[in-house]
Amino acid sequence: IQVEVRVFIDGLERFDSPGKGRGLRVTRAFKVGELLFSCPAYTHVLSVRERGCYCEFCFTRKEGLARCGKCRKAFYCNAKCQKADWAMHKLECSAMMAFGENWCPSEMTRLVARILAKKKTQKERCGSEKILPVGEMQSHVEDVDNDKREMNEADIAGLHRFYSKHVEFPDHKDLLTLFSQVACNGFTIEDDELSHLGTAVYPDVALVNHSCLPSVIVTYNGTLAEVRAVQDMKTGDEVLISYIDLLYPTDDRNNRLRESYYFTCDCQECKSKSQDKTKLKVRKRSDPIEPEVINNMVRYARKTIREFRAVKTPPSELLEICQQSLEEMGAVFEDSNVYMLHMMYQAMGVCLYMQDVDGAIRYGEKILKPYGKIYPPYSLNVSSMYLKLGRLYMGMERHSLGVKSLKKAMAIMEVAHGKDHHYLTELRKEITQK
Repeated sequence: IQVEVRVFIDGLERFDSPGKGRGLRVTRAFKVGELLFSCPAYTHVLSVRERGCYCEFCFTRKEGLARCGKCRKAFYCNAKCQKADWAMHKLECSAMMAFGENWCPSEMTRLVARILAKKKTQKERCGSEKILPVGEMQSHVEDVDNDKREMNEADIAGLHRFYSKHVEFPDHKDLLTLFSQVACNGFTIEDDELSHLGTAVYPDVALVNHSCLPSVIVTYNGTLAEVRAVQDMKTGDEVLISYIDLLYPTDDRNNRLRESYYFTCDCQECKSKSQDKTKLKVRKRSDPIEPEVINNMVRYARKTIREFRAVKTPPSELLEICQQSLEEMGAVFEDSNVYMLHMMYQAMGVCLYMQDVDGAIRYGEKILKPYGKIYPPYSLNVSSMYLKLGRLYMGMERHSLGVKSLKKAMAIMEVAHGKDHHYLTELRKEITQK
């Protein structure tokens, strides 16, 4: 007898959210830090860059993982994890051996191959589709612009090239729809410092709408997505997450939302723009800076940020680009201006890559205070910055500063990840180790 997975989640219900389409709301009160629900991945994929550090199946990070004896590219905790992952790993194992260095599907293509393979064998709704079946995820295929369509076509070509032996493909139109669905509904799994670990699909979490004043936050426990309240919620409140980085001013946020998710946000913050003045802080001068100069600098900042993403130069040159743009913008913008913070964050990343710890600490210290003011409470952007800095201090034997920083991270993470999360167990150890 097939048992139908129950199609509701305790304390939650699907509803039609005015102006947003379908959404999720609570049917009882939830307190800050309380778990609303957790959702297993419908399917997930570990980033190629993280191979050897994390188990492909359960995303556990540990030393001495066991290697797949065939391809020698995938790593697992033990035989149990390897066996559980085989249905997905076999889609890639022999192909990686056959193609060798030329095996290079995008992470999106890898995820779509897994979805197709899972759909083929799936008999009934699984634990990640209690309220939204995977096929009903929003696709926006009709809104995709030419650039995205080209990327999707390239991904589809990769799918045919690397997966034709093990996966049966639907027709081209259905594939375009599926790639669009994954682009709008895929989740990036990140670690405690917000480094990218992999990508996954969580249909039930995909039902949650966006707000720049989110009521919940999504964190990951292995490959399990957990949704916790970051505001006290009362019966009937909508469950809202942020789809994007909330650092930026209203226009930038909405440009990003339109570009990636095809809608404009009308939350209270987007209507009032109450934080924009703080975010775009300009240097005080006896002769105030002309509005035109400010507007030009905002344009310059946006352009620099866009171009920086696409640059393929050595790290030392990247650092120069950061420093140059900070100097340029610093003539008009305060250090706490979000465009300055964005470039400082990039510079910190480059310093870390170049193992310039002092440089990384210098940038991190400048970023932290404004981050705390700009981001909502219990933000992972803030906790991850405290963690990075705290660990850098500890590495430099500056223990009291390290402990202080790590404790600040812990206060946020106890709400966002839950007190029992293994990140917190590890963090408590870090704090007590001298």
